Amino acid sequence: MLAILIGASLSIMGAQTAPQPYRELVITKDTVLTASDVLRTRIVVKADHVTLDGGGLTLSGPGKPGDLKTFEEAGIGVLVEGCTNVTVKNLKAKGFAIGLKVKDCTAPVVEGCDFSTNYHNPEHGWGELPARGGMILEGVKLGVFRNNKANQVWDALSLTNCDDNLFLDNDFSHTSNTCAKLWTSSRNKFLNNDMSYGIRIDRDKGEVHARDSTSVLIESGSNDNTFYRNKITHGGDGVFIRPLNGWISKGNVFIENDTSFANNNCVESWSPGNTFIRNVANRGSYGFWLGGSDQTTLIGNEASYNGLPTGYHNAPEGGFAHGGIVIVGGTSSHSLISGNKLVGNNGGGIVFRGDTATKGAAWRTLHWVVQQNRIEDNKFGVWGRYGDWIHLGNNVLIGNDKEDEISDTEHLIRAPWDEKITRAPIARLRGPERAEAGQEVVFDASGSSDPAGLALTYSWRFNAESAEGPTVRRKFDKPGYYRVGLNVSNGALAGMAFRDLIVAESPTLVSARRNEGGVGVGDPIGRELGTEGSAAQWTGEQPGATEPDGGLIFADDTDSVMGKTSLRWSPNPYKGLYATAIFPRDRKADWDLSKRKSLVFWMKAENPNIPGFQEPGPVVRLYTAKGTIKIQPSKGANLYVNRMPYSEARYLWMRVEIPLAGNDDWERTVEGTPDLKHANAFSLSMDAWGGDPFTIWLDGWRFE
Repeated sequence: MLAILIGASLSIMGAQTAPQPYRELVITKDTVLTASDVLRTRIVVKADHVTLDGGGLTLSGPGKPGDLKTFEEAGIGVLVEGCTNVTVKNLKAKGFAIGLKVKDCTAPVVEGCDFSTNYHNPEHGWGELPARGGMILEGVKLGVFRNNKANQVWDALSLTNCDDNLFLDNDFSHTSNTCAKLWTSSRNKFLNNDMSYGIRIDRDKGEVHARDSTSVLIESGSNDNTFYRNKITHGGDGVFIRPLNGWISKGNVFIENDTSFANNNCVESWSPGNTFIRNVANRGSYGFWLGGSDQTTLIGNEASYNGLPTGYHNAPEGGFAHGGIVIVGGTSSHSLISGNKLVGNNGGGIVFRGDTATKGAAWRTLHWVVQQNRIEDNKFGVWGRYGDWIHLGNNVLIGNDKEDEISDTEHLIRAPWDEKITRAPIARLRGPERAEAGQEVVFDASGSSDPAGLALTYSWRFNAESAEGPTVRRKFDKPGYYRVGLNVSNGALAGMAFRDLIVAESPTLVSARRNEGGVGVGDPIGRELGTEGSAAQWTGEQPGATEPDGGLIFADDTDSVMGKTSLRWSPNPYKGLYATAIFPRDRKADWDLSKRKSLVFWMKAENPNIPGFQEPGPVVRLYTAKGTIKIQPSKGANLYVNRMPYSEARYLWMRVEIPLAGNDDWERTVEGTPDLKHANAFSLSMDAWGGDPFTIWLDGWRFE
């Protein structure tokens, strides 16, 4: 029999001569394991403030090499759940579906452990599988994970809802899916880890794409993480910031990582607001591929020898082939590209391209500062199409087949070369992120400075409008979203700043004909209905729901565009079809909408389901005693899928205006004989892929 002694320490000694059933060892006190055996045991930690020292012991799970199904059913080697300040060290676990799972824990420490040779599936095709493999973390905060290994697994490290953790000196290399995967996980720090060879490909069969594998995958609101001096080479991609569901990840900072030799892209991102400093992205198919990456900063990186015929050269693009820093396929407003080294790429050193389908009419690459880069021996130094407001200054271009090939670009600034100017100005922009239509707004750049004391010029953009000078006063007559950009130039180099500006309707104008009778009486014009402190007055519906309010949860939220609050709602549980929010819950409003021409509101969304929303949406209904009017985007469109007015609507508020009579963009259908002189309620419906709860914010709802 297996001898187990629980107390201040636990010893397991003696070789076993016959197979044993799998046991569960429950840890509730400080425990030391000492043995030379490989044990058929699972460990569960169920106490706070304890240390489990494995003493080099190996837990061996029921997974059999070459038999994938046995790994799928092999369970968890070590489980730490619902604990605070637990340390697990010097332990090995192999042969399980998951080597280590830490769930809903605060301040755990895992060090010196090896969770290699658990679930591993290099033969899997395209598509994802549930998180499994080495270390699976869910709901973990303030942990420290150092000097661990997880090789030959599906996911070496998977984080879901994990914040403020430190990962230091771990070996998370050689995986069949990801070396590190982040999902709704923020403010984590990765220092000096090996996260190379996250790749799934069969080159012997001539396969050229690495399916869905990547070394580092960042998704769905994983913000403000830091990656410093990690080895992230030889991946399917090196780093991939992926918003397949439209939920972006921003504020992530990458410093001095090596992402080279990626089968596809050394760094790929479709999210805005991320920063890359002194990284190496060499000898992949592309160095940096950053479509849909507004507000991106690239300083001092090297992206060389990408797309070579003798190396990786997948998915060449028409016109420029491959490249070092390539930003195409989505907007990239307010991008700073400075001091990078771009040598020997089989394509452009730096590439930009606006919308090709409309030749820049739908959107252009807007507001770039490209300066002090070394661009050498590429096919093109700078290659660009359909840009607007591109500043080129003090770049060194040597030996390129073509110095640049830029066309169909408005406001292209080629600053004069001046070798005496070596430092860029510092742009400081003071101004709001919210404003009211018709009210004067002041944007002030007078605090900007030049390190050498040189005279400065100031250039501004407010969407398509330009302005000059250190201080600008503006009135925005129309509500909506405005891109505000600033360049501060010393003649050769420029400093950049910007704002995302939301201009809302003026409460004074909206209230000009306010009806003081309250909800349910008379003409509702001038009133914000249901989105100002009104969460308790909403109800919901979902097909198949038996929960109160159809399983929808409503709350007032201080993140608002108009007034003090917005409405936040979420179907939880979500049944997987249209979820409908209805106001007021008694459906007895009796509004007179007969003279109203449009419905106006602001909307924001977060959706964890991949690939996001589906079916027409939002769908609005107006309910009367005699019938219903339904209005939805025409041609099956969804505002968050194929009719988004600007890229920033992925994370900012979007203003929606719907004509009650319908038009080419909004399809109107009628059931019964609705009488808008006596409207009793309205609703908004959205449908998402999958079954995870999504969240909708609504504000400023009113009829005009």
